[in-house]
Amino acid sequence: MALNFAWNGALLLSVYAYSDAPSKRDGSAPPPQPEPIEVAELPLPPALANTTEGACTVEVNPRGTGCIATSSLNSGNFASDGLHVAATATFVGAPPAPDPASIYTGVQLLLIKADGTTFPNGDTWKCITCGVPAENRVGAVDDLDQYPQTFSDGTRAMSGSNIIDCGTALLSSEDCTPNRTSIFPIRFSTTADDGSGAGTSIRELRLHPDNVHITFNSFLDTSSGLAEMAYFGRIKFNATASRYDLTNLPPALVVNGDELMFNRSAITVGELRGLTGTGKEVVYVGFPWESCNVDIFAADLATGAVRRITAHPEYADPIAVSPNDEWQVVLDTRGSGRMMFLAGLRSVPPITDLVTVGSVSSVRNNGVRRFFEPYLLDYEGDRGDYFGQKLNAAGDGAAGSINDPNWNTGADPRWSMDGTRVAYYQMLALPPACGGSNPLACETSPYSDLRAERVMVATFTSRKPLPVEPVSEASDEVPWGLKYTPGMEIPAAPKLPGGEFTLRAATSGYANVSIAYDPTDAYIETIAVTYHDYSEDGLSFVSGRENITVTPINATLNRLDWFADIVSTGAMNGTKLTSPDGFHMADDLNGNIFEANGTMVSTVDGVSWSQPCNAC
Repeated sequence: MALNFAWNGALLLSVYAYSDAPSKRDGSAPPPQPEPIEVAELPLPPALANTTEGACTVEVNPRGTGCIATSSLNSGNFASDGLHVAATATFVGAPPAPDPASIYTGVQLLLIKADGTTFPNGDTWKCITCGVPAENRVGAVDDLDQYPQTFSDGTRAMSGSNIIDCGTALLSSEDCTPNRTSIFPIRFSTTADDGSGAGTSIRELRLHPDNVHITFNSFLDTSSGLAEMAYFGRIKFNATASRYDLTNLPPALVVNGDELMFNRSAITVGELRGLTGTGKEVVYVGFPWESCNVDIFAADLATGAVRRITAHPEYADPIAVSPNDEWQVVLDTRGSGRMMFLAGLRSVPPITDLVTVGSVSSVRNNGVRRFFEPYLLDYEGDRGDYFGQKLNAAGDGAAGSINDPNWNTGADPRWSMDGTRVAYYQMLALPPACGGSNPLACETSPYSDLRAERVMVATFTSRKPLPVEPVSEASDEVPWGLKYTPGMEIPAAPKLPGGEFTLRAATSGYANVSIAYDPTDAYIETIAVTYHDYSEDGLSFVSGRENITVTPINATLNRLDWFADIVSTGAMNGTKLTSPDGFHMADDLNGNIFEANGTMVSTVDGVSWSQPCNAC
C-alpha cells in the first residue's frame, strides 16, 4: 500500500475541517529586536555507561538513589511552582533486591530542581515512580518516557499514556512516597463495547492548560496506507477500572473537491503537536503551503481560524507557546541547510507534495541524530527576513558548550508558567550519526560520566514575570471537528480523482497537473506538473517541469523517482534541478535514514544546496 497520511489531499478546496474565520493578526507587525538570553544546565543523576546489575555502586552515587543510562533522557514542563522540571530517564545498574536501591531501575519519571536547591536528601532530583508497588500500577503503559508533563495542581503528572497521581500530596514533597503513588493508564476505546480491554495505542499526548483535556494522535490503517488521526478530548477518571478514559474526540479530516485550487483556511493536521499557552488553539504540523516546506500552523478551537507560524524552508516540528500566546519556541533545522536542497527554492506550489510529504519530512533526521535547534518567535512567526532568535546562539561552539552543534535538541521545549524561561533537552550525536562518511565530526562526551544527554534552561533576563492565572476550562465541543464515538468508522478522505487539471496562481500564471493512479486504483502513482510563470505573490515567477513516480515498499516507506527542472525569476532567482537520470530517494518514516541515487540541487541567488550523503 502507498504511504498516505491524513494530510495528503489537503491541497484541495473542500475539507471537513474548514473555516472562513480570519486570523487575528495580519503579519504586518515589525519583527521584535533580539533580547538577552542566558542558558544554564540542570543537574541530573549520575550517568552510567556500564548497565550491568549492581554497577551503580555507592562510589558512583553515595546516596544510593540510582544512576541513569548515558542516553535515556526526555525533559518535560516546569511544575506550577517554577522550581522543578519534569523529566524521564532510564535507571540502570541497580543492585538486586532487597537492597533499597533496587527500585532505581527502568524508565522512571523524575522532578529536577530548577532553582539551584536540593531535595531534603541532598539530591537535585527526585524519582517519582521508582518503587511504586505493582498493585498501584495495574495496566500502566510502557511508554512512560514520552512527553512528561505535570498538572497545575502539583499532585499529578502525565507521562506517555499514563497519569501519575500522588493523591493530595505534591509530587515534589516528602509526603509523596512510592506507596502513595499510583500510575493509571489512559485508555482510548475504538470499539463499541463495555470499555473492556486495552484500547488502541495513542501517541504524542499533550496536556491542555485547563488540566482536563488533552490532544493526541493515533495511527490508522486505511485502504491507501497508513494514516494518522488527530484528537482532542476530556480525561475523566474511571475509578472502577483504575484508568482515565477519553471522551468527545473529533479528528481533523480532509476531503478532496473537484477543482484543483488552494484553500489557505483548510485545517490540514498532519500531526497534532499540542496547544497554545492559553489553550485556545491547537498547534500542528500541516500540509505545506510551499512545496517541500513542512511548517507549523495553529487553528482556533472555537472558530477554526488558521495561522501559519513558521515559513522558513527548513523543517519545523516541536513547538511550545508562551502562557500568554505572545511568543513561541520552535525546534527547527534552520541553520543546518539539511532541507534546503528540497525546499530552498520558494514559492513552488505544493502539488507534488501529495505524494512526497512523508518522505520529505523524514529527511529532517539522520536516524536518532536530530538537526533541531531552539528558536524564539513572536506571535506572528516567520515573515520577511525575520526567522526568530536562536536561544543558544551564544558561545564558541566548543565541545560541550551551549551552542555545540553536536548537541541536537529533542522534543518538547517547555515554558515556565511566568513566561520567563524555557526548558529543553539535548542529545550528543554518536556514531553512525557522526563520523565516517557523515560530514559531522564525532566528539567524546565532555562529562566525566560520559553522559550524552542534558537538560537546559534558557532565561529571558529582561522580561518581567507574567501573573500566573488559572486557564478557563475548554469546551468539549470543537465545531470544526468530527465528533468521535467508540466503534464508529472513521470516514475516509475522499479520493482525489486522476486526470488532467489546471491550477491557477493567485496573482498570475498557472500550472498544468497530471495525476495518475496505480493499476489497482489504490494510490497516486505519478504526478507530473508544468509551471507557466506561476506566481502567488506577483514577485517571484516559477516555470519548468516536475515529475514524480511512487513505488510503495511498505506502510512507512516509498521509493520516489523524481525529475525536476524548475526555474524561478523575479525577486528570487534560482533553480531546482535533478540529475539527467533523475533523483531516486527512499527514507523510511520509522528510521529516517536517507538513501538516494542521483542528485537534487537547489540554487537561489547564487547559493547552491545539495542533498546529504547517504545515511548522513
